Amino acid sequence: MRRAVALGVLALVIVIGGILAFTSPPRLLSYYDRAWGGGTNAKLAAEGIAFGKHGQTLDIWVPETSPDIRLPVVIFWYGGGWAKGDRASYAFAGRALAREGFLVVIPDYRKVPQVRFPAFLDDGAEAARWVQDNIADHGGNPEQVAVMGHSAGAYQAVMLALDSKRLEAGGVDPGFIKAGVGLSGPYDFYPFDSPRSIAAMSQWPRPDETQPITFARADAPPLLLVTSDGDETVRPRNANNLAAKLRAMGATVEVKNYDPLDHEEIVMALSVPFRSKGPVLADSVAFLRKHLGE
Repeated sequence: MRRAVALGVLALVIVIGGILAFTSPPRLLSYYDRAWGGGTNAKLAAEGIAFGKHGQTLDIWVPETSPDIRLPVVIFWYGGGWAKGDRASYAFAGRALAREGFLVVIPDYRKVPQVRFPAFLDDGAEAARWVQDNIADHGGNPEQVAVMGHSAGAYQAVMLALDSKRLEAGGVDPGFIKAGVGLSGPYDFYPFDSPRSIAAMSQWPRPDETQPITFARADAPPLLLVTSDGDETVRPRNANNLAAKLRAMGATVEVKNYDPLDHEEIVMALSVPFRSKGPVLADSVAFLRKHLGE
């Protein structure tokens, strides 16, 4: 009997170990988040909705009990160095924002090496176009749309918020984005000095066009740029330099520095298990509510 129990436990350990070995850290975090209570008061309202011209899909998260009004919308792009990541692994971010009363759209986008700049941004514009045209049918308010993301996803969000011509080319009203939150994003990183930025951007003949800081403008939507002195992956100068240029132009921008959190801990702080690391969620939600006119 004892031998059978021991073998059963060993088999379970092997199975769990196998699952962990082939599961990405963000997906594991989403599992932990749900187990720690993150699965309450939010639900996955739609999964794998097709959009765009290249087989992209998106998920929609909403509060468990939605009020009889259209919800403010947050389009959230995940990170991964333009080379990895998937919408399902960031369920913890969708749940966190949905519990705060937002309808959350998490789109996928094409990645390196399948594509290079600007293809992933074009996918982002197509996601925005889908939201503009369809989100009212899912209970969202197309007049209250913000963008948000972490790392390469913050690049997506901030670049689309600033480069109105890219949105227009995708059929999106240039005033569509009302606010943005960038978590640990690269905005001023030329010359390219990391393998991922080289792989994603270096083939483009006009490097300045790859940099969000190039598109800073006085009438940019309000931006919250989150950084940390402890982030050795995307240095704080990215947020600080962009913020300085936007302020000089008269745009609305805030910078939050959550030292000593590292690059991953910034986004982990959105989840229930790691919420105590810093008020990343609370500060982001307060900023979004302020500028979406709730």
